[in-house]
Amino acid sequence: MQVEIASIRIHDRIRKDLDEIDDLADSMKRFGQFHPIVITSKNVLIAGRRRLAAAKALGWATIEATVAEPADAMRLLEMEIEENVQRSPLKREELEDAYAKLDRLRHPGFFRRLWNAISAFFYSLFHASR
Repeated sequence: MQVEIASIRIHDRIRKDLDEIDDLADSMKRFGQFHPIVITSKNVLIAGRRRLAAAKALGWATIEATVAEPADAMRLLEMEIEENVQRSPLKREELEDAYAKLDRLRHPGFFRRLWNAISAFFYSLFHASR
């Protein structure tokens, strides 16, 4: 659900340093918000402080959010810790492979361009007649 950013309250947080907000804001501007932030029914932030800061930097009025109701302050803190700990960045080899694939898609060879043109022609032939 969409929630007004101005209505979200941020209490004391574990993460103090909001690194690379500009990079995240650029990503959110280009691709949108991949994951909702998590708030309580009283709009207290549980998870997603960096996403919220990036949305603010972009001037968004609302942000996609999921509501969760931790039973108590201990459970709320456990959720915040878990959200920040359970991340696994791509390994260097995985990232290199991904960028190599992206480069091939951005700069296809002659035969790939030819195949794409043939495919597009037949696609337009069969879908234009509908």
